[in-house]
Amino acid sequence: MKEYSFYLVGTPIGNLDDFSSRAADTLRSVDCVLAEDTRKTHVLLDRYGIRTPVRSYHDHNKEKVTPGIIREIADGKSFALVADAGTPLISDPGYYIARKLIEEGVAITAIPGACAITTALVLSGLPPDRFTFYGYVPRKPGERERVIEEAAASPYTGIFYESPHRLLKTLEAFARILPEREIVVARELTKLYEEVLRGDAALLVEHFTQAPPRGEITILVRGLGRKRGSE
Repeated sequence: MKEYSFYLVGTPIGNLDDFSSRAADTLRSVDCVLAEDTRKTHVLLDRYGIRTPVRSYHDHNKEKVTPGIIREIADGKSFALVADAGTPLISDPGYYIARKLIEEGVAITAIPGACAITTALVLSGLPPDRFTFYGYVPRKPGERERVIEEAAASPYTGIFYESPHRLLKTLEAFARILPEREIVVARELTKLYEEVLRGDAALLVEHFTQAPPRGEITILVRGLGRKRGSE
């Protein structure tokens, strides 16, 4: 199993059954698992009987701990990096160490897994042939409006992550900037209360005002000039 020294391992985005046997075997085989939230990772590892040691790795300690990890790899140890949910590096810590390892000539590979971007895209009913992922919607109003305007001008399906307590303000911004564009909100994907809602932004604001959202949220917007039923 230890053909590589560093593995980027995809984890479930909700349903713990969405974890491949290859991913589980990889986490069993390495010397250490790196995780942003070790508590969440232990829930997954316990489910699959994986006893590999886990260390914290996140944006606040990456510059401090990465050199030591590289030294351990040089001494023959192997590591796996996991996301709290989904694919590492996608709106998740990990790019920094992946880039450093590549620069050092360390062999890395990825073990594919779930990703909210693609899951939401195929459920949305929006054109899936080309899309742009914008990450989390910025918190500051000016930056939020700027990135929404960028998506509004794009011919491709736009995809955003958002937190439940900021969803209404974000949808209100969508309503101001592109009031007639089709928007999709995908919530709690793969979980018991999975929900995919479609409509213009004002309709979605009305819905979530009456039913405050919970859980992980992905927002998708139809690209400029892409008409319904014409794809």
